[in-house]
Parts: sequence; structure tokens; C-alpha cells
Amino acid sequence: MTELQSHGHSNGAAAASSTAAGQHQSVLGPATITRDDPRYDSMLRGTNHRFVGSPDYVRVVTTTEQVVDAVNEAVAAGKRIAVRSGGHGLENFIANAEVKVLLDISEMTAVYYDSGRRAFAIESGAMLGHVFRVLFKGWGVTVPAGMCPDVGVGGHFAGGGFGPLSRTLGAVVDYLYAVEVVVVGEDGRAKAVVATREPGDPHRDLWWAHTGGGGGNFGVVTRYWVRSPDAVSADPAELLPKAPAATRSGVAIWSWEGMSQEGFTTLLRNFGTWMENNSAPGTPQAALFPYFHGTHKDTPPGLMVGALIDDGVADAEALMNGFLDACGEGVGVAPVARFQEVQPWLYAAAYPGYGDPGNPGVRRFKIKAAYLRKGYTDAQITAIHEHFTGEVYNPTQLLLVGYGGQVNTVAPDATATAQRDSILKAAYLGAWASPADDEKNLNLIRDLYRDVYAHSGGVPGPDEWSDGAYINYPDADLADPELNTSGVPWHTLYYKDNYPRLQQVKKRYDPRNVFRHALSIRLPE
Repeated sequence: MTELQSHGHSNGAAAASSTAAGQHQSVLGPATITRDDPRYDSMLRGTNHRFVGSPDYVRVVTTTEQVVDAVNEAVAAGKRIAVRSGGHGLENFIANAEVKVLLDISEMTAVYYDSGRRAFAIESGAMLGHVFRVLFKGWGVTVPAGMCPDVGVGGHFAGGGFGPLSRTLGAVVDYLYAVEVVVVGEDGRAKAVVATREPGDPHRDLWWAHTGGGGGNFGVVTRYWVRSPDAVSADPAELLPKAPAATRSGVAIWSWEGMSQEGFTTLLRNFGTWMENNSAPGTPQAALFPYFHGTHKDTPPGLMVGALIDDGVADAEALMNGFLDACGEGVGVAPVARFQEVQPWLYAAAYPGYGDPGNPGVRRFKIKAAYLRKGYTDAQITAIHEHFTGEVYNPTQLLLVGYGGQVNTVAPDATATAQRDSILKAAYLGAWASPADDEKNLNLIRDLYRDVYAHSGGVPGPDEWSDGAYINYPDADLADPELNTSGVPWHTLYYKDNYPRLQQVKKRYDPRNVFRHALSIRLPE
């Protein structure tokens, strides 16, 4: 069998694999990197360079057994432990002065078909681009995960990830069949537990907690298994949705030059209205994955409306044109560019450069998020316009991305992803290069967010318009009573009514609170 077809070794190789010469080649791990090691400084940063860790050591692991040993060692020594896969967490959950052991699982990257579980196994260090490539090349299938190819699945899956196919196929957690987690019992000993969605599984609640409960809460995820919820075939090529052959993208770009406040209001209102009217599951328009991207008037390109769609969908070009026409109606100024293009699906979904932040020197970030049940009110649009047209340069970007569709066919308590009637996700994202700009830029982002949600205590509901925040875009500000004056606790914004159940899972599988961070699930009182 080929490597793609095999379900043998968990990391795609044995502890020692035979070579053509009959010799043996050791695989990576475990490797311990201490402060005096020349590799140490290279291990301390994730994507967000605002935060730099200083652990006693970094342990690089490549098997579940190595994870168990590493966790046992850290717990026995009383050292705070954190786990990094892709490194895209934008808060200081990992690069934190209190973390003394950094467990690096980024080399656990195998993706393979497991015939025993009749599902595809994905190790938690694998990046999305790698997952897309293996599933596509081996079987022509995919999962509705995110569009940034260097995001690791470890946190993306656990936090309820989504992507361009989610309005058609649902959230990625709707395909999660099982999860392997290294947990620590009351006795302080670590062990690996496999939890599945099977109704009779005694660990089913642990599976449920990883369908939107967020990363770093219950243990160390070492692998996931994915399969369509209604799949009955023994043929692996029929166990996940077929990947598109090609992706059609369409975009219209408006310059700030000549854009009046009325025109801006019309554009953003049009976008929200289209989403309200076209997010029902199963409709032709649900095949579109729309987005709005806006920046300060002094930052090119300006204002962008676009969408992605499987080019194999009937009337894909006409659907795209209808969406772009509706967004631009009555704006009063023509876009400076409008076009459509078609690319092979794998190129659009998985190759480096697609979804990247762009300038490699810009590595300091802050992100704040919201679920939207409706488009913005005119008062909210006015607040956004004031920040984007102010004389003081504002690095904040507003990104609205399509949600709803098939995602909203699942009950809010069926998975830990509680927000199942929203139509959009919002990200208020700032990116800059110099540490000297941290305080100024953080304040600008916080001010925009506060003003957009001034009617609800500076945070997004839950209310008629908003439905809390997305845990995969974590924002520690929500736990700060000076910045969240709504009276709604941070855990309600993220988890809503699912939080008490998540606390019970925490109590059972992490009773010593070994795995914790600023927004981790708290043990019940």
C-alpha cells in the first residue's frame, strides 16, 4: 500500500524505519530544547510576535506515547504546560511567562485513512494546506475547514473551524468522528483517551467538547478522525464530501476617493442585507462564500466585496454577478476594479501565499471577533465609517465572512459550537511591525470595537443583531470588566448555554486544571 492508503504508524513512520540499504533511520522526537540550546530562540514565537515565551524547555514530540511521557514529566515537576501546533493563536495563551514547558506537536503531521475506524485520521500538528492536499490527491475529498493553509488543525478543529465550503457543507466539527486526547487524572498521571461521537461511547462528552470548546482546555489533542455524519460506505472516497474541481472568485473594489459616507453606508448595508436574504441552507446562493474587507482611507486597496464559489455549481458565474450587483447598487461611485477568475481548487485552497498576511515583517497582531445574526445597523456603520475616515491613521481592518447556510442546520447543543443561527463572522484585526506602536494600535482597535457595540456594553450581544464571539479568534479583553461593561461574562459570549456542560467535561478529564490559559474553561465551583 502507499503511504496515503496506509493506516499504520501514527506519524507516517516507525520508530525506526527500514531503508533500501537495510539500515535504520530514526525519526524526529522526542527532542528537548533548553535555554542554552542554539535552537531555543527559534521555538519561542508563534504567528503573533507581540508575545514571546520563556519556557524552561521546549519538548518536540511526534507520537502519542511521547506526548504522554512529556505531560507526565511536566506534571510531576509541577511545571505549567502549554501546547503549540500551527502557532496561529493570537493571544498569549502559549507564549506566556507562566508556561514552563512548551510542548511542540507541529511535527505530528500524518494524514491517512484508518480502515479500523472507517475514517480519516489527521494528526493535530498537520496544517490545513497539508490536509487538503493529502485528502484531495489520495481520494478527491475534503473537509470544510479554513482558507489559511498554514493554520494547524489542533486548535482550528477544536474551536469550531469553518471555511469557504461551510455554507454548503457545514462547520468542520460537523465531520468530526473521533478525537485522541492525552488527559491528566486526579492522580496526576497522563493517559491517552479516544473519544467518538458514537452514542454509546463512555467518552462521548470529551468528543463533544472538542467540537467547538476551544483548544488548550482539556488535554493535548494528538489526532482527529473525520467522516461525514451520514456516511455508510466502506470506500474511503465516499466518506467525506467531494472536493470541487475549481474555485471561482469574484471581487469588486472601491477606492475611498470619491466615496461619500452615504455611499459607504449603502455598500455595507447592501452586503448585510444580501447575507440576511441569502443564507438559507440548500439555496443556490448558499454556495457563495461572501466577504467584505475594509481598511482605513489611507490604506490600499480600500473597500472590497467578494466571494468564492465551487465553479461546478450551476450558474456559478451568474450567482457571483448577482451578488456583486446587489452589493454595489446605489453606492453612487463605480468600483475601480471588478472581475472574476477561476483557479484549480487545490491551488486556491492549499498552496502557500493564499490566505497569508502578506508582508512578512508585519507580525504583531490583535484580533477581536463577533458573530452577526443580521447585517450592521446604520449606527454601527456610522461608527465604522468614523474610524476608517479619521485623520489619525488606523491599522484596523474589518473582515466580514459568510456563515450560515448548512452550518445553521445543526442544533446549538449538538456540538459545543453554540452559534447556529448567525449569518456572518466579523474580525476586527490590526497588524503592524514595531513594538513601539503596540499601545497606540491596541487602543485604536479597542475603540472601534467598543463603538460598534456601544449599545451592548462594548461587546457583541448576544442580542437581536449579534451572537457573541468566536473562540478561534480569542480576545482576552472580553474577560476585562473595564472593556466588557455588558454584564455578560466572556464564557457566555463564546459558549452560551453550552458552558456548564463544558465545565463538567473539564472536571472529569482535567480535574487538576493542568491545561489552562486566560480564556480556558474553568472548573465548576
